[in-house]
Amino acid sequence: MSEVQPGHVRIRLDLSYDGTDFHGWAKQAGGRRTVQGEIEDALRTVTRSKETYELTVAGRTDAGVHARGQVAHVDLPEELWAEHREKLLKRLAGRLSKDVRVWRLTEAPEGFNARFAASWRRYVYRVGDRPGGVDPLLRNHVLWHDWELDVPAMDAAAKSLVGEHDFAAYAKKREGATTIREILDFGVRRSVGGIVEIEVRADAFCHNQVRSMVGALLFVGDGHRGVEWPRKVLDAGVRDSAVHVVRPHGLTLEEVAYPAADQLLERQRQARRVRVRTV
Repeated sequence: MSEVQPGHVRIRLDLSYDGTDFHGWAKQAGGRRTVQGEIEDALRTVTRSKETYELTVAGRTDAGVHARGQVAHVDLPEELWAEHREKLLKRLAGRLSKDVRVWRLTEAPEGFNARFAASWRRYVYRVGDRPGGVDPLLRNHVLWHDWELDVPAMDAAAKSLVGEHDFAAYAKKREGATTIREILDFGVRRSVGGIVEIEVRADAFCHNQVRSMVGALLFVGDGHRGVEWPRKVLDAGVRDSAVHVVRPHGLTLEEVAYPAADQLLERQRQARRVRVRTV
């Protein structure tokens, strides 16, 4: 629910986590360990609450996916927030496992919604193509690809996907949900340390979209497909069996951006609209 109920205050959480040992963000049946479940349990414990206060997140990450700049919100009773606000951050740090951290807790402005008010999300997928493999210290955050990658070719292919399109060919279809998204930036570079970084920024993403697009770019980078192939797959509008969803551990949610406070409600309205193809 977007509106804050009377007697409550909306709190923004800025957080990060190593997704290696989590079954994704969202709570699941069966007691599986999730980021949402871990934070909600810690919040209930440190505030000595009988009720669990549910988090809303900017982007639900899959099992194994990491986040450096994740954002969520929670609506707390005003009296509970007033009682705990000064020490809540430190108490959460003492209660949470070391693979998840909450860095900031702030009262959100009117109209803020971690999911629907976000202007864009930025992800980076990291790949190592050294013949000897990936640095053991980076193994949970970098995919090893055992073919040398042509970064300029991958970058050109990524640029061909920029814009608003129907990404049905790169997404896991969900009933009642559109696959139309707008990619704002998409590029590939090689870092100083030799890691290939595939960075994409969009207003929102479909399920598995980023990992599917990365799979297509890797085929371009190792020479199995031409630079034009990812765009041809997009234009075909159907899943191509040659497009593989790469493993999750190379993917990190780096940043979520929001508009100015006076534009939050309008951004929510835009995000909730049903997108349709105009062509």
